[in-house]
Amino acid sequence: MKPIALVTLALSGALAACSGSGGGYAPVVDGTPNPQYHSDLNACRSLARNQKQFDQKTLGAAAVGAGAGAVLGELDEDGDALGGAIFGALAGAAAGGVNARDRREAIVIECMRGRGHAVVG
Repeated sequence: MKPIALVTLALSGALAACSGSGGGYAPVVDGTPNPQYHSDLNACRSLARNQKQFDQKTLGAAAVGAGAGAVLGELDEDGDALGGAIFGALAGAAAGGVNARDRREAIVIECMRGRGHAVVG
């Protein structure tokens, strides 16, 4: 398999795993949820999941990681640019995915607060 295909495959798998993460977050509320809670939660989760710009940022982080990993891998005494690129892509995608998840969770929290729910986290 060609090196670029391996990097692409690694990136695709990492992004698929991260896509939409955080959009299923269930916030903690102070007290008993009101009757509107579940429909509001579904609407807020949908809003968070539809923020596709976070997926693009994750892709960008993976690409930067792949480039940096390839350079560092080539500089290593073994000269393994492909291994460095794959490792860098996965590390970048993981970091971008965590960031995207956190931002989507924050959207759910703020959306629920905006709809009058006593969300504490």
